[in-house]
Amino acid sequence: MQFTDFTKLDLSRLPSPAFVVDKAAIERNLKILKHVADASGAKVLAALKAFSMWRLGDLTSQYLHGTCSSGLHEARLGHEHYPGEVHVFSAAFAESDLREILTFADHVVFNSCGQWQRFQPLMQAALAERPEMEFGLRINPEHSEGEVPIYDPCAPGSRLGIPRSQLDESVLQGISGLHFHTLCEQDFLPLQRTLKAVEERFGDLLHSMKWVNFGGGHHISRPDYQIDELIEAIKVFSAKYDVQVYLEPGEAVAIGSGVLVCEVLDIGWNTLPQAILDTSATCHMPDTLEMPYRADIIGAGMPNDLPHTYRLGGLTCLAGDVMGDYSFAEPLQIGQRLMFGDMSHYTMVKTSTFNGTRLPALVLWDSESDELEVVREFCYEDFKNRLS
Repeated sequence: MQFTDFTKLDLSRLPSPAFVVDKAAIERNLKILKHVADASGAKVLAALKAFSMWRLGDLTSQYLHGTCSSGLHEARLGHEHYPGEVHVFSAAFAESDLREILTFADHVVFNSCGQWQRFQPLMQAALAERPEMEFGLRINPEHSEGEVPIYDPCAPGSRLGIPRSQLDESVLQGISGLHFHTLCEQDFLPLQRTLKAVEERFGDLLHSMKWVNFGGGHHISRPDYQIDELIEAIKVFSAKYDVQVYLEPGEAVAIGSGVLVCEVLDIGWNTLPQAILDTSATCHMPDTLEMPYRADIIGAGMPNDLPHTYRLGGLTCLAGDVMGDYSFAEPLQIGQRLMFGDMSHYTMVKTSTFNGTRLPALVLWDSESDELEVVREFCYEDFKNRLS
C-alpha cells in the first residue's frame, strides 16, 4: 500500500539503511482524518505507539486534536512535541509514572477498577491542581475482530480492558468516559459490529458518560475505507448517548508514507540465490515476523514472477532474519539499493539493536518539492548507551 511515487527519490542522496518518510503523504493522511473529525464531530488523536516521528508534531497538530499514549514516555513526547490533548492508557500504571502523568495529561484511562480505586488519593490531589483532567476505564466488549491472535485485544483471556462481569458499577463516580479497542488495520464494517457489541454489553452505562473512545486500528486513510459510513455512525452514536467520540488511528496517520531503503551487501546460493541486506527483519521491521506479513519491495515481484528470484535476508545471526523470496527483472548487484514499501508505521517505534545492528537513519522527504533532510543518523554510542 504505497501512494507516493518513491521511484522519483534519488537513492544516492541517502545513507543506508534509512527510513524515508514523505512529508506530503503524511499531510495527505492528516487532511483525511481532519475531514472525518469536522464532518462527524469526533476528535481524532494521533496514536504515538504506531508513528511517533516527533519532528512532524507541529504539522500533526494542525490537523488533529492531540495524541494518545500507552505510558509515561510516549505521553511526555506527546506533551512536549504535539500541541493538543494528551490521552494516556496503560495496562497497569506504576505509581511513580502515574504521579508524573497526572501533572500534564488531559485524559487518563485505567485498565482495571482496582487501579482506579487504589490511586484515588493521587488523583484527588491532582484534581485539586488541575480540575479539568478527566478519567476513564477501558472496557472489553468481548468481541474479536482481529485475525491474528497477538494483535487481538479481545481474544479470550486478554489482559486488556474490563469485561462487563468485572466492572464494579459502585466505583464509577469520577469516571467520565469509556474506551474500547478491537480493531487492527481494518475498515468500517468491523467497527460497526464492535459498536453493536459495546451497546449490548455496556449500553446502560453510556448515557452517564461524557465521552467514548473508539480506540484505534481504523484504516481511515486507505483508499477503499468507507469514510461516509464512519461519519454517519459517529454522528448517530454521539447523538444517541450525548457523548464526545474520540478516535485513535495510528497507522492511518502514516499509511503509504514511507519506505525502508537498504543496500545489497552480498550474494550467495543455498537451494536458491541468497542476498544479504544491510537491514534486518528482526531489528528494523519486526512486524513482518510477528504478524507475519510480506513487505512489498518497489519494483520487485513474487517469486518467479520476474526472471531472477532471490531470498532476501538480514545481516544478524538470527537464522529466521529473512524478509522472504522476491523476483527482479535484472540480477541483483552488490551495492544496489532496494526500497521496502509502507515502512513508516510500526517500524521506527519497534526497532532494536540486536547484534549491535545499526539503526536506520531517519529521513524526511517532500515528494512535491523534492526537499530532503537527514534528520538523524545512529552510531555505536546509541547501541552502547542502551547497555551498561
